[in-house]
Amino acid sequence: MIFGIVVLLLIVVAVAWVMGMYNGLVGSRNEVKNSWSQIDVQLKRRHDLIPNLVETVKGYMGHERGTLEAVTKARQQAVEVTGSVEDRAKAENALSQTLRSLFAVAEAYPDLKANQNFLALQEELTSTENKISFARQYYNDAVLRLNNRIQMFPSSVIAGMFNFQQEKFFEVEAAEDRQVPQVKF
Repeated sequence: MIFGIVVLLLIVVAVAWVMGMYNGLVGSRNEVKNSWSQIDVQLKRRHDLIPNLVETVKGYMGHERGTLEAVTKARQQAVEVTGSVEDRAKAENALSQTLRSLFAVAEAYPDLKANQNFLALQEELTSTENKISFARQYYNDAVLRLNNRIQMFPSSVIAGMFNFQQEKFFEVEAAEDRQVPQVKF
């Protein structure tokens, strides 16, 4: 009788432990999905701002057509990517590069830099870039937590039983983005 109760109690504890581990893994996986959707929201915001920025700049920079076309093309490619995190990161990094070149070219146009529409759009885009950066950081933190749970014992046993997969980090692709900027006086 007592032996039966002890066995039953051990089974209940084991089932509760498996349920707790499983629920923790599901929670971590959902956190990764949620954090990716937050990145997606900010990327959509950026994609929506870019056509307005390009239209504002067109009037001032008629002969900088190549830069404007590169930004427009990079935006379109970023909007159309539906693949993996790596594919999205590659397209978004290319878009970031073209935006940097657009702002660098805009420095040569004092009238454009003083235009209120351009300044407002530039501020919105800068704010959006900051939000994207924070969302990427949160996503990578969520991926780290999930991947740790999948790899660490004893939750790795449960993750293997229920086929939980590791997620990929959202990483900077361009080597020049990894370099520390030099300040010269």
